[in-house]
Amino acid sequence: MELTLKIWRQKNAKETGKIVDYAIDNIEPDMSFLEMLDVLNEQLINQGEDPVAFDHDCREGICGMCSLFINGEAHGPDRGVTTCQLHMRMFKDGDTIFIEPFRAKAFPVIKDLVVDRSSFDRIQHAGGFISVNTSGNTQDANAIPIQKHDADMAFDAATCIGCGACVASCKNSSAMLFVSAKVSQFALLPQGKIEAVDRVLNMVHQMDHEGFGNCTNTGACEVECPKGISLENIARMNREYLKASFVK
Repeated sequence: MELTLKIWRQKNAKETGKIVDYAIDNIEPDMSFLEMLDVLNEQLINQGEDPVAFDHDCREGICGMCSLFINGEAHGPDRGVTTCQLHMRMFKDGDTIFIEPFRAKAFPVIKDLVVDRSSFDRIQHAGGFISVNTSGNTQDANAIPIQKHDADMAFDAATCIGCGACVASCKNSSAMLFVSAKVSQFALLPQGKIEAVDRVLNMVHQMDHEGFGNCTNTGACEVECPKGISLENIARMNREYLKASFVK
């Protein structure tokens, strides 16, 4: 395939960025989107130009690093996949593809398509954990009976990879889906009950402090989420927050 790429180029966080056009050919339909960018970067390096900076790691849809806004959609036109799992067969010969970084106040651009998502880490640090006795007397996980329905819902919430597609898709740049998934995976299990009050209050407070917007129930986050995290988690987090507010 022959393609025209319109890519956001930005030298650093302080410089003003712009869209730059690139022509690329000999792209196979079975290539991944990142492999296509690898081909472009090899071409740019051979021409003595600066390659396009973009995040990637596992390239297996697990780590959530490869977060690109492709033709106005987080992770591109496919559903249930991350950018590294997006294949070029989703595009046609002669297509023009716009490639931009995730846009949010809390996700400042570092360079080109790379954004700083450490705000998610700080939200996790605020409460996304449980205190466990690791002194040698740790209780076996299977010693506590858990209803399958609760276990399944907790597992579904825990599949969130923190890529930030929910933030990039939201017109308000809200992180409610991400935070609610992290709150839910503990709220549904007995191991998470002890610190439940502090967890939800601290994580929501940190989310607001980072500058994320509010949720207005548009639902774009759930649609674009590569792991299909449900909006039900936001409702659960709101209930947990309300209960915690009465306790504190």
